[in-house]
Amino acid sequence: MSTQRRPGGETRRAQPEATPSSTRPAVLVARAVFPEAVARLREHFDVEPNAEDRAWSHEELSRRLRGKQGLLATAGEPIDDALLAEQPQLRAVCLMTVGYNNVDVGACSRRGVLVTNAPGVLTETTADLGFALMMAAARRFPEAERFLRSGQWKDWRVDQLVGRDVHGATLGILGMGRIGQAIARRGALGFGMKVIYHNRSRLPPEVEAPLGARWVDKATLLAESDHLVLVLPYAPANHHAIGAAELARMKPTATLTNIARGGIVDDAALSAALRAGRLFAAGLDVYEGEPELYPGLLELPNVVLLPHIGSATEATRRAMVGCAVDNLVAALTGGVPLTPVNAPTRPSASA
Repeated sequence: MSTQRRPGGETRRAQPEATPSSTRPAVLVARAVFPEAVARLREHFDVEPNAEDRAWSHEELSRRLRGKQGLLATAGEPIDDALLAEQPQLRAVCLMTVGYNNVDVGACSRRGVLVTNAPGVLTETTADLGFALMMAAARRFPEAERFLRSGQWKDWRVDQLVGRDVHGATLGILGMGRIGQAIARRGALGFGMKVIYHNRSRLPPEVEAPLGARWVDKATLLAESDHLVLVLPYAPANHHAIGAAELARMKPTATLTNIARGGIVDDAALSAALRAGRLFAAGLDVYEGEPELYPGLLELPNVVLLPHIGSATEATRRAMVGCAVDNLVAALTGGVPLTPVNAPTRPSASA
C-alpha cells in the first residue's frame, strides 16, 4: 500500500479507495475549513459543510447531524450526552484543536463514539504567541502604541512607559506539557531566564536538564515567578486555579499570561488585582465565557487582550485541519486514527 505525507511531515498509510456514494458514510463539517480539506473528505464521504461559517445552536447542530456518522469539529461545539443520545448513528467526533473540554468524552466512550484531537501540530506556534504575549505585557507594548497613536509622545522622560525585564527574570510555568516546555526553551535558551514549573508530576531529569528547569510546589511557583505563564488543560479540578488567593501570593511586580483555557483564571479576581496594582500586568488570549469578556478587563491599560489566536498562522491551521481530516477518514474507513482521545466500546468504523 502506498504512503502519503500528513501534517508534521510524518507518513501515513493511504486510506482505502472511496466507496460508491450510495453506501458512503455521511459527515458534517461544523465550521468552514480550507477547500482542499473538504475536497479530500468528499473522496470518501457525503459531506455537508458549514458554508455560512456560523456557530450552530444545539438544536441546529443536532438536526444537521441526523444520518451523519462523523463530525469534523472545533472547540466551539458542545458535544454532550443529550446530543449523543439524539444521534445513535454517530461514530466519530474529530477535533481540529488540542483542547476537547467541549466534548463529554466519557459519554462518547459509553456510546461508542471515537474522539480525536490535534496535538503536536500547534505546539511551536502557540508557544511563539505565548512568549510574545508575555513580553507585550511586561514591556507595555499596547500602552506604548496607544500613547504614540494618540499624539502624546512629545519628548523623553526617564519614567516614560517603563516596564519589566524579561531577560534574566524568573519564568514560571503552570502546566509543563509540550507547549509549556516550548515556552521554557525560549525563555531559558533565548533570554537567559530561570525556569521554574509546577505539574502534577515532575518531568524526567533528561527533560528538565537542558532547560535548567526546577519543579516547585504551586505556592512557590506563585511567589517566585516574575512572569507566570499558564499552559495547563482545562478540567473541573482546574477551574479558577488562579483566583484571588493565588493572585495575592504573586509579586506585585509580576505578570500573568494565560494561553491555556478560559475558566482557569478567575477573570473578575484578575481584573481587581490589576486595577489595585497588586499585579503589574497580564496578557490574555483566552477568557471565561468567551467570546464574552469580563467587562472590567476592557477598562484596564495594564492587560493585553487577544481574541484566542494562539494557533493562528496559516501553516498551523492547515496542519490542524489536516490532522482532523486524517483522523476522520481513518475512523470511518477502517483505518487507525492518528491521535485518539478515547477508546470507544463499539467499533468506530461505519456499518
